[in-house]
Amino acid sequence: MSKLSQLESILFVASKPLSTKKLAKVLRVSEGEVETTLGELAQKYSLNTGGIVLLQNNDEWQMVSHPENKDVAENFLKTEVSDELTRPQLETLTVISYCGPITKPELEQVRGVNCALILRNLMIRGLVKERDEATNLLPQYEVTMDYLRHLGLQNLSELPEYVQLHNHEAVMKTLTP
Repeated sequence: MSKLSQLESILFVASKPLSTKKLAKVLRVSEGEVETTLGELAQKYSLNTGGIVLLQNNDEWQMVSHPENKDVAENFLKTEVSDELTRPQLETLTVISYCGPITKPELEQVRGVNCALILRNLMIRGLVKERDEATNLLPQYEVTMDYLRHLGLQNLSELPEYVQLHNHEAVMKTLTP
């Protein structure tokens, strides 16, 4: 795949603005190459005819829904947030509870499916948060205090069989490359 395609994919799946420095690190190229490719990508999205736009604020870039689609996007999100948790959301919460903090690729390795939308929905609901530390290439996800409060727990170790499952051999084997 081309760098343009790779960069576009990263910006699409990211749930936050990304700096050229971080993009360069992820793509393993120079910041200059990223800036050139971002220029090409910005030109591609400058027509403003689709549902996605590319935003730039100083050194950060993010793909977002087109401002003219604000109402329909907000209605969709309200519906998603107000509905009961789905089985995939509950499975994702369970994995994050017992294995967290966990990266998105690790989560997807355990679940076997893409979890981008589920993670976003759980973050909107305030049940999961992103832990972005400078030492980690990818953000890690963990449950929030609200999640613990909803379950009536003081900490995760109160979950059923937490000690046995937190470092379970089969899960650890799945998470290690």
